Amino acid sequence: MNFEYFCLTDPGLVRDNNEDSVSLDAENQIAVLADGMGGYNAGEVASAMATTFIKTELGRWMAEGGHEASVRELRRAMEICIDNANRSIFNAANSNPQYAGMGTTLVMGVFLGTRAMIGHVGDSRCYRLREGSFAQITRDHSLLQEQIDAGLISLEQAQYATHKNLVTRALGVEDTVLLEVNEYRVEDEDLYLFCSDGLSDMMSDERIAAILITAGTLEEKAQALVDAANDSGGRDNISVILAYARSKPVRKGILSRMLGK
Repeated sequence: MNFEYFCLTDPGLVRDNNEDSVSLDAENQIAVLADGMGGYNAGEVASAMATTFIKTELGRWMAEGGHEASVRELRRAMEICIDNANRSIFNAANSNPQYAGMGTTLVMGVFLGTRAMIGHVGDSRCYRLREGSFAQITRDHSLLQEQIDAGLISLEQAQYATHKNLVTRALGVEDTVLLEVNEYRVEDEDLYLFCSDGLSDMMSDERIAAILITAGTLEEKAQALVDAANDSGGRDNISVILAYARSKPVRKGILSRMLGK
């Protein structure tokens, strides 16, 4: 399976700074997105620490033989990277007064042929578009999701809830954190969307799906999503990563091959 990637992050229309961070390692098939939290710009420190650490450490592990690893071995490698990143953020938050209280949610994907290992902490999400069917494949670690699961609030009521952003897990808040990891089979022309809640809180799943289906290139799809979130108010930072799977590489035109592109 061959993959194409594109990422985009935008501060939105309300926030002065961008506390989201995105990172791609196309060679090792790693995508990481983090949504930081904390005052005095500490949120952007936490999210940048998370994405940089995971891309570096997990990328090194993959390059040294991880592409031949079993699902169990890859899952363990992801968990170790998250644990180490969490401890780094937690220690920085507790040793620097200006970083006190910082943390970050995170969603990540590692693609190995026809397998996708999707991990997340908090309410940053991963969706999948397959043959016109669009679905959220991560489940938020949030107070709102727990209330939905317990039957205390309906999905319709959840759309208007005022406590959407109260997460029950985040990196850097405690000295340990649990990464939820799930394995999925990748099919030809699957499109995976990783996003921060700056996108998912501003738009319905139906609207997100419509944009992914109708827009052109991955870059155009990503820009259309960001523009739509801003058109809806842009109340938070907006970040997206798109990963598109093809069973065969895209054939280049004659001119592109002649130019070596």
